[in-house]
Amino acid sequence: MAWFRRTSVSVAQARALLDDGAVLVDVRSPQEWRSEHAPAARHIPLDQLERRAGDLPAGTPVVVMCHSGVRSAQGAAVLRRKGVDAHSLRGGIVAWRRAGERVTGARR
Repeated sequence: MAWFRRTSVSVAQARALLDDGAVLVDVRSPQEWRSEHAPAARHIPLDQLERRAGDLPAGTPVVVMCHSGVRSAQGAAVLRRKGVDAHSLRGGIVAWRRAGERVTGARR
């Protein structure tokens, strides 16, 4: 698959991956998650990601999301070291929201 090596993806590329069965993982803090999150995302804070990587379905691509893209790049790198086809969402939930994708929580 050509996109396996891509380390960061746009919202449109993330949406295509998700539509093809990828999992969306939000690595922000619990407080940030409560503030707003993508409804389809799984919440695994960055400091728990390494030990909880096994909670993700094996063989399934993962799109990692944070607030602006910095922590998601770190999270995607953690998962790639574990053999996961992981991609960081460029611009994080800020870009996700601006692109018109759904978010839930206090911030709209």
